[in-house]
Amino acid sequence: MRNNFEFTKRRTFLRTHLQIIIAVSQLIADVALSGGTRFQDSLLIINNFANSDRPMKATAFPSEVKDLTKRIRTVLMATAQMKEHEKDPEMLIDLQYSLAKSYASTPELRKTWLDSMAKIHVKNGDFSEAAMCYVHVAALVAEFLHRKKLFPSGCTAFRKITPNIDEEGAMKEDGGMMDVHYSEEVLVELLEQCVDGLWKAERYETISEVSKLIIPIYEKRREFEKLTQLYRTLHGAYAKILEVMHTRKRLLGTFFRVAFYGQTFFEEEDGKEYIYKEPKLTGLSEISFRLLKLYGEKFGSETVKIIQDSNKVNVKDLDPKYAHIQVTYVKPYFEDKEISERKTEFERNHNINRFVFETPYTLSGKKHGSVEEQCKKRTILTTLNSFPYVKKRIPVNYEHQVNLKPIDVATDEIKDKTAELQKLCSTGDVDMIQLQLKLQGCVSVQVNAGPLAYARAFLSDSQSGKYPTKKVNELKEMFRKFIQACGIALELNERLIKEDQVEYHEGLKSNFRDMVKELSDIIHEQACTACQEPTEVVLCA
Repeated sequence: MRNNFEFTKRRTFLRTHLQIIIAVSQLIADVALSGGTRFQDSLLIINNFANSDRPMKATAFPSEVKDLTKRIRTVLMATAQMKEHEKDPEMLIDLQYSLAKSYASTPELRKTWLDSMAKIHVKNGDFSEAAMCYVHVAALVAEFLHRKKLFPSGCTAFRKITPNIDEEGAMKEDGGMMDVHYSEEVLVELLEQCVDGLWKAERYETISEVSKLIIPIYEKRREFEKLTQLYRTLHGAYAKILEVMHTRKRLLGTFFRVAFYGQTFFEEEDGKEYIYKEPKLTGLSEISFRLLKLYGEKFGSETVKIIQDSNKVNVKDLDPKYAHIQVTYVKPYFEDKEISERKTEFERNHNINRFVFETPYTLSGKKHGSVEEQCKKRTILTTLNSFPYVKKRIPVNYEHQVNLKPIDVATDEIKDKTAELQKLCSTGDVDMIQLQLKLQGCVSVQVNAGPLAYARAFLSDSQSGKYPTKKVNELKEMFRKFIQACGIALELNERLIKEDQVEYHEGLKSNFRDMVKELSDIIHEQACTACQEPTEVVLCA
């Protein structure tokens, strides 16, 4: 430290400072270096040496040594916290991320903690999050090289993969960038790691974006063998995209809103809401059990209670003797315009930051009532970052609520049924069982259930006058689309069924005709039944 300080003509010993912090951080990340007393003692001795060094008394040296030892202690304290939360993957990652964030201006240190986070994610089977750590590290190095004019683009080149990448632009042009030996070679290795990580995460669509950065380097170096391998990987990625679109067997995660209540137990986490991304098709009971077990081991199993009700929690109603965790299943939320732009299943599960859940209620206070009184509260939550991210959970930073009146609920339900039928009919490999189940639910003519119940409640002569004309017309339009979707689904079913299902299909067709006839009578629109084929049964305004 002293030599480096003298070498810089007594201005700073930043190089040694950085090397020591990097070394300590890497030791912690790799071997969980504990804040043992001997290590703490050595820091104290170094401080004492600096303070008692007479020639250095009038310089900034003693205070710089003090600052260094303080920074080391901060890292050690964070490690002690990590040890405490080693069985809590979300908390452990949050702590490591806060360290990575605090070293935004020191590339090598940020890289150390992102690498450490990636290892934890891989160990836990969270491959999308691990892949995002690799992408962030590669973007960090690309940004560093770009600022040194050694690479044509910085972190912005990764924006199509994830909008979260802008974080890597926080690098400061200061001493933190000294003594970092990044090169094009290092970047290529990191980009290759990204390709592997994204493949394991089954996010094949993003591999081409990374490849666009590697290909020019391979071409410049005439590395034709590597180009061959990379194009082979790209071919495989596109083949995989076609395969998963056909089989629909790729599941990119399930989302839950998780809120913590109980100052005594959760401290600064009290009252915080997060969106958790869980693997594949995780059920509500599965995540509830995991959190119950995790916090039960921490606070005592009798102390933790799960709130599975999605209603707004009134903290005053909660017993402070218990740690309460509210868990609610949520779905990604898109406006109609966004839905039309995000055409594939992948696009609807990648770079998402808005989620929705709905809570049924009636004005009488009961949860459920007749269709004429059934209301719904739609809660839209926006997260601080987009999924997938370097973390599995992201804080909610904005909440918006919309109250749907009974006629809105009806329009919404018919819209959902129409969308479900359209989705089932548009897949290459039609799921016959699902198609028939949906059809049965749609063309049923039961008195108090199914789509006709909504038509009777809101569109009949005696009822429609109670509601705004615009809302009534919206519901009518939705019914037209619904009838069309049912017709297409019936035609598809007829093409696919075997002989043993002909009678069943005729029953569905008969129900459909009855439904169209009753609907025509209710809304006084002629049903065009020139042909008995379902697709030609159309409601004409």
